[in-house]
Amino acid sequence: MPDDKPAPVWSDYAAVLFDLDGVVTPTAEVHMRAWGVMFNAFLASRDQDLAPYTDDDYFAYVDGKPRYDGVRDFLASRGLSLPDGEPADNPALETVCGLGNRKNLAFNEVLARDGVTAYPGSIDLLNHLAAIRMPLAVVSSSANAPSVLAAAGLSDRFLTVVDGRVAADLGLPGKPAPDTFLHAAEVLGATAATSVVIEDAVSGVRAGAAGDFALVIGVDRGAGSQILLDAGADLVVPDLQELVP
Repeated sequence: MPDDKPAPVWSDYAAVLFDLDGVVTPTAEVHMRAWGVMFNAFLASRDQDLAPYTDDDYFAYVDGKPRYDGVRDFLASRGLSLPDGEPADNPALETVCGLGNRKNLAFNEVLARDGVTAYPGSIDLLNHLAAIRMPLAVVSSSANAPSVLAAAGLSDRFLTVVDGRVAADLGLPGKPAPDTFLHAAEVLGATAATSVVIEDAVSGVRAGAAGDFALVIGVDRGAGSQILLDAGADLVVPDLQELVP
């Protein structure tokens, strides 16, 4: 077991809360490509000498956050700011919401064209947790979580999905605030003290730590094991297969 920590004894817990992109499905790669296409086209259109968007920017400013927060934080890293606009903004508009919606179009085009297959190790863990009747939730900053789950054939695996749309409807702040995880645990009849958070993003790990969850597991899909530990993960693994008894 990485980091010399024992694997969890799953029966010790009352609920498991999964991030989706990069934890259950490899859609983080689709998100990364969609952000890169959108941001680099935007930067190229500016009459300024600006460093291009890279994968490092994804992990530093975008990964795991609500979409519009990711736009704001990346723009700030380049000394830029735009009007917020409205969530209904046309993707052609140069507002925070317009750029976020432009990225979302690119993501959905790739998802519709290529589909998505869950990580085999994640399926193995989901199967084990189903066998012991563990209540499960997806907690994702993405508004696309239901369509990703449907594309992966996993919609029936989770009792609740707390995604970006649910968070907005309920007025819950996104990760790294713990509120979406806390809400999911409550829906499952659990508490932070009896629930496990599984995350691949620094912002999500910080959310789990801030909520004082019983166990916060980081999945290192590129953020870096030590970075996830420093953010508050109790344990970091390269794949969820490591957590199957």
